[in-house]
Parts: sequence; C-alpha cells; structure tokens
Amino acid sequence: MAIEVGSKAPDFTLNDYNKQPVTLSSFQGEKNVLLVFYPFAFSGICQGELCQVRDELSEYSDKNVQVIGVSVDTPFSLKAWADQQGYTFPLLSDFWPHGEVAKTYGVFHEDAGLALRGTFLIDKTGTVRYTEVNAPGEARDQAAWKKAVAELA
Repeated sequence: MAIEVGSKAPDFTLNDYNKQPVTLSSFQGEKNVLLVFYPFAFSGICQGELCQVRDELSEYSDKNVQVIGVSVDTPFSLKAWADQQGYTFPLLSDFWPHGEVAKTYGVFHEDAGLALRGTFLIDKTGTVRYTEVNAPGEARDQAAWKKAVAELA
C-alpha cells in the first residue's frame, strides 16, 4: 500500500550517483520535493520520463521543488546514465538493502525486484501532497504532477 496524501513522508538517506548521501528531511523548511521512483536506468519509459523532467526542470525549480529520482540501480549505473542523458537532479540508489526505501513508500515490486513508477510530492513540512503509482510499462502523465506543484502554497 503506497503512502497516502496527508501523511508524513518517511525519511531516508540514500547515496546519489556520486556516492554522496542525500537525506529527504534535509529539504524540510527549505524546499518541496518531487520524489520520482522508477524501475531501471537505461530503460525506455524511464528514460522518456526523466528526460522530460530534465527538459522542464525550471518548471520545478521555479516553484522551489527539488526533483529526486530513486531506483534500485547501483550508483555506478546511475552515474553513467546521468552523464549520458545530462541529468542534473539527484538520482538515488535504493540498491542495498534492496528496495528498502521503495518498500517504505509501498512501491516495491517484490516479484520483479524493482520500484514501481511511484510519484510523491512532499511539501516543506514533510507532508505528502500528491501521490501516483503506475505499474511497470505504464508511463506517467506529468501534467498531474505539475498541477499538484502549482497548487503548493
């Protein structure tokens, strides 16, 4: 069961593609966070979604929203993918313990060992304001995220 709107976002610390720790709660009081779980780096739908985020990043940063991608990939594969695609927002590795943060958010697919396409908008107080969970192979409609971002105070 995915985290629900109105609940407190579970805190976590994961390494980014430069093996630097990123803690969700470090953004509290400073920035809203768009947490984007995706199955795997270098996969077609994931790449399309994150390239759209990359190309429209100013729409989030102008609204004081930090975009963070999370997958079960290793930091090494995330680094190669970020370099190849020009991603400048953090991509975090939920590799070990495998999918632990995705499990906490209710978006881990046990049988396949991957994160579902879970999207969570977390406000500056750490409260979840928007959630969406899509199955593997089902692309997200980013217009819904943008509407939720626009509604943040």
